[in-house]
Amino acid sequence: MKPVTIVYMVAGMSSRFNGKVKQLIKVTPKETLIEYSTNQALFAGFNKIIFIVGAKTKQSFKQLFKNNYKGIPVEYVYQTFNPEQRDKPWGTTDALCSAKHLLKEPFVICNGDDIYGKDVFKKLFNHLQENYDNNESATIGYKLIDVIPEKGGVNRGIFKVKDNYAKGLVETFNIEKYNLEKTNTTPEDLCSMNIFALHPQTLNILDHKLQEFKQKYKTNQTIESLLPEEISKLIKNNSLKMKLFTTFDKWLGVTNPEDEQIIKEKIKDLN
Repeated sequence: MKPVTIVYMVAGMSSRFNGKVKQLIKVTPKETLIEYSTNQALFAGFNKIIFIVGAKTKQSFKQLFKNNYKGIPVEYVYQTFNPEQRDKPWGTTDALCSAKHLLKEPFVICNGDDIYGKDVFKKLFNHLQENYDNNESATIGYKLIDVIPEKGGVNRGIFKVKDNYAKGLVETFNIEKYNLEKTNTTPEDLCSMNIFALHPQTLNILDHKLQEFKQKYKTNQTIESLLPEEISKLIKNNSLKMKLFTTFDKWLGVTNPEDEQIIKEKIKDLN
């Protein structure tokens, strides 16, 4: 098989998780959340792991994964920012572009505090194997009804779709499960959970866009360049072709402390 890398964004400060590294909570008796996800990715066939870490996660991840995990090489990238000029890093586009020097092969980029499912990783891995040299990207669309909480509102990027290809993403705010009409959404709408199969050529374009973004907003201390937004722009101007797959896998995510026990119970059901 041709080399394909899995890239995890794990530099987040976990501000809503009482300062804990939420990717390292135990979700099974033997696995942390990030190990559970990584094991799913390795099952699909990925043969290199990159962790994009931050000040609060760097040491913990290196202690857990070292330079090799189950025979697969592991590399680390440190997402930095100037605290004299900014309150936080430049966002998820910046996180990915910080790994540019290590990514010479197709890759999948995703969150480190989400569980996506074995089928998801396998579909994206296979897509990159089959489209290794033609620069066609891919992503997963989850049914909206399956990725919104029972109570409260949540923001989701809703895909515009044509002939099984993504034609853009519409960021939709404060979606409530039992009041979808308010946001003009439906249970069957497909939405992004921030997992993308990309090629190095696309990374070069994103990096160029990121530098323009940083220059434009150089005096803004909080604005972030968000990867789904930048990918949507590339799709709309025909700089990127992105196949959209669906899945029956259950997505699970951790945001707040109370989610820790919830995800443990749901993983029992999956297993």
